[in-house]
Amino acid sequence: MSTARSRAATRLGRIPPYFFAEMRARVARLRGEGVDVAGLDVGDPDLPTPPEIVARAVSALHDPRNLRYPSYGGLAELRAAMAGWYRRRFGVELDPDTQVLPLLGSKDGIAHLPLAVVDPGDVVLVPDPGYAVYTSGALMAGGEPHPMRLRPERGFLPDLGAVPDAVAARARLLWLNYPNNPTAAVAPPGFLDAAVAFCAEHGILLAHDAPYSEITFDGYRAPSLLQSPGALEVGIEFHSLSKTYNMTGWRVGMAVGGAEAIALLGQVKSNVDSGIFTVVQRAALAALEEPAEALTARNALLGIDVPRPRATFYLWAPVPGDGDSRAFATRLLEDAAVSVTPGIAFGPGGEGFFRVSLTAPDDRIDEACRRIRALAG
Repeated sequence: MSTARSRAATRLGRIPPYFFAEMRARVARLRGEGVDVAGLDVGDPDLPTPPEIVARAVSALHDPRNLRYPSYGGLAELRAAMAGWYRRRFGVELDPDTQVLPLLGSKDGIAHLPLAVVDPGDVVLVPDPGYAVYTSGALMAGGEPHPMRLRPERGFLPDLGAVPDAVAARARLLWLNYPNNPTAAVAPPGFLDAAVAFCAEHGILLAHDAPYSEITFDGYRAPSLLQSPGALEVGIEFHSLSKTYNMTGWRVGMAVGGAEAIALLGQVKSNVDSGIFTVVQRAALAALEEPAEALTARNALLGIDVPRPRATFYLWAPVPGDGDSRAFATRLLEDAAVSVTPGIAFGPGGEGFFRVSLTAPDDRIDEACRRIRALAG
């Protein structure tokens, strides 16, 4: 009698294992062995979700209506709150019914967008280094990622003028991410305007991933793509409540932008999930109603004594010695019990750097620094 065997789809052979899943497994193994690992690798805020958000969720749990299937497009009042947040924060007017889509975290929308707009053989322009899902999402849709190198001398901005005409002609999607992960770079005035013009010229959908727009310092305020002239004709922006409101585990975010792009993404999602748990949507409403002063107070807790970026909670630093970021991160983990992210995890353009996430308690960051100094001798 034959036995059924699982076989990996060909597309999975093009997608490497997700680095952070591997890193968490290695850290868990060491902690299981009794090693006190100081984790500075994952961007998961150590502060709790604000109590008023948790209270809203607890209250919602007692209403049986919130325990049934949610609507695919999210609660009407949540879409309205998201549109209202964009109006207050950026001065951008959005139609809650056609230009706003709640997500199971922004990663959900980022991974599924290529399935909505990319055909096999189409090019997807991705930053290098960059969030791995920009590339893996393209590969799962049968697209061809084309890396745009982010170099220190350019302020970690891609050179759109260097994209070959033949590549631009085949491109269907371009990913940008400012404030940037992993480099913590910010977009200077005019850059997003130029990106909109580039995409309009070549018929490319411009996707801007902006989960760190509210994690800024020293008076800097990050812009929205949708503030750029013409952005609603060519663009879609992703935002997440994860970083802003310490809600990483709640899994709630949003996509906003042109009605056509939002509808296409919604068509994919209605076929692969059943929407966001209504209790979580009710909690998200509480988050979006939070006074801006509360966020300012949380950001103040990220103060550090070294030159810091203008946005995000990351430090992007050159690897000492030979620049081998994976070897450096492995040595830190095994010899100093400190976990950081090697730059190569974000693509070839990240080699020679490593990322530190300042989302651990201050005493753990101090301890990690002590261990690294001891290791360096």
